[in-house]
Amino acid sequence: MPESPIEEKKFAELASPQLSYASSVVDRRRVLRKLDRHLLPFVSVLYLLSFLDRTNIGNAKVAGLTTDLHLTGLQYNLCSAIFFLPYTFFEVPSNMAMKLLRPSRWIPCIMVCWGIVMLSMAFVKSFSGLIAARIFLGFTESGLFPGVTFYLCMWYPRAAQAQRVSIFLSAATVAGAFGGILAFGIERMKGIGGLAGWSWIFLLEGLLTVVVSGLSFFFMHDDPETATFLTPEEREWLINTIKEDTAGLAKTFQWKFIAQALRDRHTYLYMLLYLFTAMPAYSFALFLPTIITGLGYSAAHAQLLTIPPYVAGCILTVAYGVLSDRWGMRGPFVLVSAVTGLVGYVILFATSKAVVGYIGTIIASCGLFPAAACVLAWTGGNVGGDIKRGVVIAMTIGLGNLGGFASSFIYRAQDSPRYHPGHATNISCLAVAAVLSAIGMLELHRLNRQKQLLRDKEGITSERMAEFREMGDSSPLYK
Repeated sequence: MPESPIEEKKFAELASPQLSYASSVVDRRRVLRKLDRHLLPFVSVLYLLSFLDRTNIGNAKVAGLTTDLHLTGLQYNLCSAIFFLPYTFFEVPSNMAMKLLRPSRWIPCIMVCWGIVMLSMAFVKSFSGLIAARIFLGFTESGLFPGVTFYLCMWYPRAAQAQRVSIFLSAATVAGAFGGILAFGIERMKGIGGLAGWSWIFLLEGLLTVVVSGLSFFFMHDDPETATFLTPEEREWLINTIKEDTAGLAKTFQWKFIAQALRDRHTYLYMLLYLFTAMPAYSFALFLPTIITGLGYSAAHAQLLTIPPYVAGCILTVAYGVLSDRWGMRGPFVLVSAVTGLVGYVILFATSKAVVGYIGTIIASCGLFPAAACVLAWTGGNVGGDIKRGVVIAMTIGLGNLGGFASSFIYRAQDSPRYHPGHATNISCLAVAAVLSAIGMLELHRLNRQKQLLRDKEGITSERMAEFREMGDSSPLYK
């Protein structure tokens, strides 16, 4: 995404409500509103269910999971972490499969699978059974998050992506709040049908996923070219706008585009940046009930007290996405978010007062989730070509999920109730993320200046778009 005045001007033009291609019949705002109505609500619900199903083990722990399964030492942490290994390594193949098999078929199929796995988790009787279920959950969920991120980048012009990705990712914060409410109520079903309260958490939330996955077969659309909810003129405008926005880069599958993703040093900058924002975010989601309990609140109150931090994080995530698109910038928002999250964890590290520590969790949430959303929008907007973009997004999210694996071990039982090592680890991660975001801004500004000088020197204009269609974001026309 742009970080220079030249790029801000370009993005301001794209974000303008004025009519563009086929201006006599097409209103840009109307087209985007249609996309929002037909795409965003449903994919946000899908991610809400995905995030709820991967993190509800934290609510189950507070509801007695560790006691009933006789988990000791780091066994609970291992059960939390093992999810991320298959989740990480199947993300790139999953994005390639989605591109080849159509989103409207691939996404519902993997949802059915992980819903069934979640149902099975309600009946585990031992540590080994829980480990096996979490492995299969990671495998089946691996395609949803990177897949939908890639999916949104295929539909929206770059100037409109950040707020949509932010709305999509804000479902994670809604899932956190929703999960707390559900867990508080479901836990009281303990004993019904001979099942523990934590079993009912897994059972009912898994059943919800299976039901929604059945509906998703009928509600998902594949791509702009086949969008039946757009008029022919609107469809033509959207296709041409995205083509111009991506400098007409190739969309067909070729192995060399995967090689481009692997060779590009910027890929690894995005991966590291997301790693150091995702690791604190995952530890927050997995251990927030535990952290709140450590502050001195009861287990029942801890379930409910997880709600305000997630609500605050949701509001800030959407607000930053809207402002990021409006101002045509990503890096400054990542930087501010990382520093905000850092401040929250510093408060948690430094205080022993319950109320002050709880305020720290709210401040941390206001930084963690906006940072992750803006990093993904930054990544998707700076990678040219559908195949390369899909690979880079999957690699970026994949490494971030390895951070999720590591985050499962930073809040240990022996560090209760203050959890200083966990808070210190997250402070360090967010400090690194702030530095990397500054490096990213400087690097992208340098690249845009180089390309502008080359276009001026060689007289390169959009009429020569076809010459560079297989160069990816190395194309001099790609900004």
